[in-house]
Amino acid sequence: MKLDKKKALAARTLGVGKNRIVLVQSRLDDIKEAITKQDIRDLVADKAILVKEVKGRKKVKKKNRKSTGNIRKKVNKRKQKYVIMTRKLRGYVKELQNQGRLSKSQVKEIRKKIRNKDFKSKANLKEFIGGLTK
Repeated sequence: MKLDKKKALAARTLGVGKNRIVLVQSRLDDIKEAITKQDIRDLVADKAILVKEVKGRKKVKKKNRKSTGNIRKKVNKRKQKYVIMTRKLRGYVKELQNQGRLSKSQVKEIRKKIRNKDFKSKANLKEFIGGLTK
């Protein structure tokens, strides 16, 4: 008895490969009479047609991993803030030195304080310089 067409119909109906379909030998007469997809589903429910489990590692679900491939890391924001503030303060100190309002030794002292983050802002620096010049 050739039941290749029935096996193919069962495979299409159940959404599996033909190799996974097993026809029970004692129920071949019932399987032979099945002509619709619904007939096949009923036979599967009655255990006349069996579906083999997937072999090997295919049944083990793969973990969904993200690769760290080409991620560009952002420059540290604190460093950016530090650089911007430092440049602003040093520029202001240089401007005051060029105007002759600060001596060379005062400039050296202020630059050290700028480097040590002693000033939170330009206003804070102006306040400090105001105390120096009085």
